[in-house]
Amino acid sequence: MTLTFHWFLPTNGDSRDIVGGGHGVPTGAAGGARPASVAYLGQIARTAEQLGFVGALTPTGAWCEDAWLTTAMLSEVTERLKFLVAFRPGLLSPTLAAQMASTFQRMSKGRLLLNVVTGGESQEQRAYGDFLDKDARYARADEFLHVVHSLWRGETVDHTGTHLRVEQARLHRLPDPVPPVYFGGSSAAALPVAVRHSDVYLTWGEPPAQVAEKVGRVRALAAEVGRELRFGIRLHVIARDTADEAWAQARRLLDGIAEADIRAVQDGLRRSESEGQRRMLDLHGGSRDSLEVAPNLWAGVGLVRGGAGTALVGSHTEIADRIAEYHALGIDEFVLSGYPHLEEAYWFGEGVLPILRDRGLWRHPDGTPESTEHVNVPFAGVAPQRAVPEPVATR
Repeated sequence: MTLTFHWFLPTNGDSRDIVGGGHGVPTGAAGGARPASVAYLGQIARTAEQLGFVGALTPTGAWCEDAWLTTAMLSEVTERLKFLVAFRPGLLSPTLAAQMASTFQRMSKGRLLLNVVTGGESQEQRAYGDFLDKDARYARADEFLHVVHSLWRGETVDHTGTHLRVEQARLHRLPDPVPPVYFGGSSAAALPVAVRHSDVYLTWGEPPAQVAEKVGRVRALAAEVGRELRFGIRLHVIARDTADEAWAQARRLLDGIAEADIRAVQDGLRRSESEGQRRMLDLHGGSRDSLEVAPNLWAGVGLVRGGAGTALVGSHTEIADRIAEYHALGIDEFVLSGYPHLEEAYWFGEGVLPILRDRGLWRHPDGTPESTEHVNVPFAGVAPQRAVPEPVATR
């Protein structure tokens, strides 16, 4: 089985610097120098498609544009790329969500992937009219996904639960194919829901030993309910021709950020209810010191950004090595991003993916891998030679 790579759509704006947002970071801190327009996001989406990414994650929250609407528009400017739409169960009815997904599949020709996000911050959830606590949100997500999957199987659903109730719910047109469900969450309340309902379990980019422990734990829980899951990881990436160039870029991303800004962001993130966010914070402790928390794994992004806070940093070969290491632990899907998202997609797609292809770990989803043969361009790199004229006979 070859590896699957997804990119990221920065619907909170993009920049040559780290753009904050989510998990306690003030909404006003999210904006980047490049607005999240359909034109710019379309550039990123088409680039990801051309380079060989399968899909693109689109976030959810008050700090970014709506994922459903944005990806519906972008499906018109792409051909193959799938959209990993993050959504929050409980902010809409399960019947409506199942219908929306079914419509998206028909209109996009099967290009929807769903990322379930229960919501890690009660304050933000209350702004949307949701007043459940964290554990109750996971319990509601359990009911929600039960109803949605039943509807996708073509069943007529009557459900009366603690949090949700539907009567005679039925879809008149079923999704084809049924969209895969991606699910994260590291807390005790999250894992049982994940193993019952997800197709791909996602973790943020922790050091390999911690990822191995989590994969083993989730795999064992899934086996108890008779299921097998795929595993994915969410990471940023800074890949360059040499390691020195990559680490210079990582340092540059933090050089212009004041200590006061880091403290303000960290204060907000420490109030997060997310167990995954706590694990991200533990990697760096709010300090610029010792940010390489494992070989080529840099925790600097998490100093000023909520959510995924680590990046793979190094030469193209080093990044390929780390991806192979995570794959050996059971990770098959990689959801990546980088600042700015347009340029970093090229760095990774043109630098790292060919190495993984040559190792037999990846092939372009179009099914037509590029040739590895050197292309000879006439006169390239050689000073042109002036033709010597034939002597002219004289009379």
